[in-house]
Amino acid sequence: MEAKACHQKLSDIFRDKPELVTRFPGWMISGGLMERIRRMERPAIVEIAGRDSVAAAVKSVAENDFTDFIPVYAYTGTEYGIWEMVPLAANRLAERLPDVRVHPLIVMGAPDFWRALNARFVSEWLDRFGYYSPCPGCHLYLHAVRFPLSKRLGNIPIVSGERELHSGQVKINQTGQALDVYQEVARRFGVRLLFPLRHIAQSREIEEILQMSWKRGEEQLECAFSGNYRRIDGTVGPSAEAVHRFFGEFAVPTACAVIDAYIAGSLPDCEKIARQVLN
Repeated sequence: MEAKACHQKLSDIFRDKPELVTRFPGWMISGGLMERIRRMERPAIVEIAGRDSVAAAVKSVAENDFTDFIPVYAYTGTEYGIWEMVPLAANRLAERLPDVRVHPLIVMGAPDFWRALNARFVSEWLDRFGYYSPCPGCHLYLHAVRFPLSKRLGNIPIVSGERELHSGQVKINQTGQALDVYQEVARRFGVRLLFPLRHIAQSREIEEILQMSWKRGEEQLECAFSGNYRRIDGTVGPSAEAVHRFFGEFAVPTACAVIDAYIAGSLPDCEKIARQVLN
């Protein structure tokens, strides 16, 4: 398909956000392409988001000697901004790594999965866990929704830009405890989820890896809930214990049941699964 037409179709998918996890249109990823990826020497999925995701991919090459990258963007229920920032990130990755084959962008997502994990049962979560923030569940979703694709491509690794440290700032969805949860869920499905930037604290280190002009928090999509768990004075509201309970008692069992269904070839009733976990 002509590049311009493909770009428009990807933009339309971002706009409409259909159910798109295991059944992809042939123009995006064909059966033949999947078979070729399975035969590649050392391929990996790259979670395309902002600059940290690109920096993570760059660092992962030095650590894992990847030969091919499959850039995959997953949409959520809260993003907004200029769509072109997503393919721009994938293009920057290709430009930064001329010796690695960066394949065409894949766009995917599951609105019902995101809603069940992050929005439908807010009142219940407030009663049980004493707080509400979509961020921990959203990041779990962003990783987990790619697991079925990883397995279909031959259990290839997934590279993510998650960072435990952010120049002294605490992000409840990127604490060491949260990152451990994401990797534990990935291991349950036999998927390697890599965090090459996990212990990088300073933005200047990201800039040194990128070797390009890209300011923090710019030229990427934004989230309507950004900073939602911070009080007016900047302190973090939810306790680490409350977030841990949210993961253990709800988000992880719900996500695992949903991904089990996808891998088995069915379309899960995500709200029903979440309700059963809460009961």
